[in-house]
Amino acid sequence: MAAAEPKPPAGMSAARRLARGCWSAFWDYETPKVIVVKNRRLGVVYRAVQLLILLYFVWYVFIVQKSYQDSETGPESSVITKVKGITSSEHKVWDVEEYVKPPEGGSVFSIITRIEVTPFQTLGTCAESMRVNNATCDSDEDCVAGQLDMLGNGLRTGRCVPYYHGSSKTCEVYGWCPVEDGASVSQFLGKMAPNFTILIKNSIHYPKFQFSKGNIENRKDGYLKHCTFHEVSDLYCPIFKLGYIVEQAGENFTQLAHAGGVIGVIINWDCDLDLSASNCNPKYSFRRLDPKHVPASSGYNFRFAKYYKVNGSTTRTLIKAYGIRIDVIVHGQAASLPPGREVQPDSHHH
Repeated sequence: MAAAEPKPPAGMSAARRLARGCWSAFWDYETPKVIVVKNRRLGVVYRAVQLLILLYFVWYVFIVQKSYQDSETGPESSVITKVKGITSSEHKVWDVEEYVKPPEGGSVFSIITRIEVTPFQTLGTCAESMRVNNATCDSDEDCVAGQLDMLGNGLRTGRCVPYYHGSSKTCEVYGWCPVEDGASVSQFLGKMAPNFTILIKNSIHYPKFQFSKGNIENRKDGYLKHCTFHEVSDLYCPIFKLGYIVEQAGENFTQLAHAGGVIGVIINWDCDLDLSASNCNPKYSFRRLDPKHVPASSGYNFRFAKYYKVNGSTTRTLIKAYGIRIDVIVHGQAASLPPGREVQPDSHHH
């Protein structure tokens, strides 16, 4: 009987199969098989899908989004503001130096429309406000001497004294007396406030494209002295009446002036720099920024004091001011064909 031939190792067989496969792939020629489906409805759906994909790229990607352009978001921006106007309250006439805080003319400022004044405060002892937690008392035993309440108005002396009005008593404190709730007087400044004018000077710069522009008409005929903003006829006269800003934000001026609030003036610079600079124009919008529908945090107010000397002793007038805070917010986007080309300047281009 003939001896059986030895079987090649398994690894060698695998190597031979791999070699044959590679050799076959080198010499063999493959072509896809095309099957024509004669179904008119399926053909219409197929061509419609192709058309939608084509329209998406041509219309949306290239025409609407202009994805072929280089872009830059968030321009460098400078904002300078100036308020003008006078108003009166029950006791005095107010000018801009008194009702605008802070006075530097930045992008965030407040126009005071109502105040609660506590005059002639001096350092001494007096009854604590009833609004302070655990301030009411029946006897001295209810008041701890030396206690300092972070939400109160001073250091407690340990005495229980009559309140400013009524039959109640509160713990006595050492601090600025009388406290705010005991002697404050309210004054409304908002009578003429809707007619206040606000100049908002804004300059933007897109460093990637070396493009700059401002929102003021470049004229020398005193144009800014007699114009006010109009979206069509006076776009480059950024002088707004306060009443107009509040109205465009959809707010009631009287209610806003009494409780205070925050209004955003949003300036948007969306510019296609492949076009003339005259096509790059600011767009203004206005809206309420603070949560007016949340009672615990609605409205806007702040406190400040004016100090003076009376018979050699320091005295102050404490003012709780309610007002309309204006926040000027600038954003935008510029786009141009890469690497960008020089934009032809016009009368608004700085």
